[in-house]
Amino acid sequence: MLALFCFTMFSVVSQWRDLATAPEKTFIEGRVVIAAPLLLLLFGGDRFLAANLETMRLAATGMDLGQADTGYLMRAQQVVAELNPCHEDNYYLANGLLTWGGAAREGTEVLRRASACRFWDELPPFFYGFNKFFFERDKVAAAKYLELAAQRATDNAAGFRKFAIMIQVEDIQDERVALEFLRNERDQAKDPRLKDMLAKRAVRLEGLVALREAQRQYEKLQDKPLQAPQQLLDMGLLEAFPEDPLRLGYEFIDGRFMLKKLKVAGVEDR
Repeated sequence: MLALFCFTMFSVVSQWRDLATAPEKTFIEGRVVIAAPLLLLLFGGDRFLAANLETMRLAATGMDLGQADTGYLMRAQQVVAELNPCHEDNYYLANGLLTWGGAAREGTEVLRRASACRFWDELPPFFYGFNKFFFERDKVAAAKYLELAAQRATDNAAGFRKFAIMIQVEDIQDERVALEFLRNERDQAKDPRLKDMLAKRAVRLEGLVALREAQRQYEKLQDKPLQAPQQLLDMGLLEAFPEDPLRLGYEFIDGRFMLKKLKVAGVEDR
């Protein structure tokens, strides 16, 4: 009888809670972050132990109710970077939670410290270079750190170095000058994988040069802007549209031929 009574009460309370008004949304309040010198004092001068425990704390408490407490993470991860800039979990978390969570400058600062400290690790300079290019459009810093990642890398060296070279190529406005620069880099490359990567991109850029040159000839002969790429074929200025070895192709936007790029949904507006 007691068990039946308890079960009945449990059922009544459960049904009542389902019908009750949903509670108001709870917002994350700021959390305390202890300064690095004080943490060092509390842990007897062991900065590695202090950094480890603080990283575990921020990993466990940085997310609440499906939301990231970005303000807390910014302060906490910078403190860990002061205690031990080599901390692997800290730079991983900073790249994932801060850089891609709306705090790119704070996240890249943690990565910058890790790049200087972890002189054997290719990932911090790669993440730093990628973020500098993607979020801040700082192509000089991006190319520098991608080259640093390539110097440290083993299997990924060709990919990192190709990325750094293509950032420099993209920054050259004249496509013919960019093609000449790319050909020089291809010819100087000693890594067969890098040489093959650059060769394909050189062929792709040659196609763009051919399209733009045909457009210039058309507009000179017709004394009017090109309206559609098909007109180049109709006038015999091109026998066929160039093929892209990367299979991305080209596009005609606002009266100008461009290299077609991969577009990632939800990321292009960043």
